[in-house]
Amino acid sequence: MSGIADEAVAVGGTLRTARVAAVEAGVRRRRATVIVLRVLVGVAFIALWHVASGNWIDTLLISSPEAVGARLWRWTLDGTLWTNLSITLEATAFGFVIGCAVGFSLGLLFGRFQMMAEVFDPYITAIYSIPKIALAPLFIIWFGIGIESKIAVSAAIVFFVIFLNTYTGVREVNPLYVNTTRIMGGGEFAVMRYVIIPSAASWVITGLKVSVPYALVGTVIGEFMSSNSGIGFLISQATGLFNTASVFAGIIVLAVVGAIINTALKYLEAWVLRWRVA
Repeated sequence: MSGIADEAVAVGGTLRTARVAAVEAGVRRRRATVIVLRVLVGVAFIALWHVASGNWIDTLLISSPEAVGARLWRWTLDGTLWTNLSITLEATAFGFVIGCAVGFSLGLLFGRFQMMAEVFDPYITAIYSIPKIALAPLFIIWFGIGIESKIAVSAAIVFFVIFLNTYTGVREVNPLYVNTTRIMGGGEFAVMRYVIIPSAASWVITGLKVSVPYALVGTVIGEFMSSNSGIGFLISQATGLFNTASVFAGIIVLAVVGAIINTALKYLEAWVLRWRVA
């Protein structure tokens, strides 16, 4: 009987291994299909753009893929792209970090102390209701036309996204987990470290992914308003000269940068929330 049982176990293990292999093969095929479809969509868009340019729509309005590619290549060779892109990314990074740090800290604080949140709620709501582009001229007056004003605009936009997501995540924590940790002898620091922050992590990561484009938008808005460098400056300068190719080139650079940063944040999310994987 033991031989039969061992044989059954071996057969069952083989079947499970085969099923797992089949599932993994299906996942790989799906990923390959998605990649191929993405490439096809991109190629189709460029082909449609090429056909439409000059035939259906005036090139003054949409330029052409060839002209945009030539402009990007020229910017790359003469250093214009890297010089201005580095300035935009620097302002975006500083604004993103400052906005995240302040928003996360205040979100945790207000989430843990409801009385404080209720006292400051109307003021935060009032400031949040102000269009952030309206703050750009004020920041330029305060910090000048240098990188500081762009950092301020970017940080102001990112702050509210991170703050609201962190506050909501903290308020959504199950009180049962908090009480259990305290019963087991954990203090406020233990509750914050082992319950509050892990539980709110998904909300915070979502806020990070949402705020990255906003950080870039804030920087570019500041460069539009007043600047002598940056991708936003290149776009603004090209707009004044009716140089559509340069405008589209700058927009494409910003789109690619945003996509790369969001992809990196997806991997960060998978690593930070790996404990949630079943």
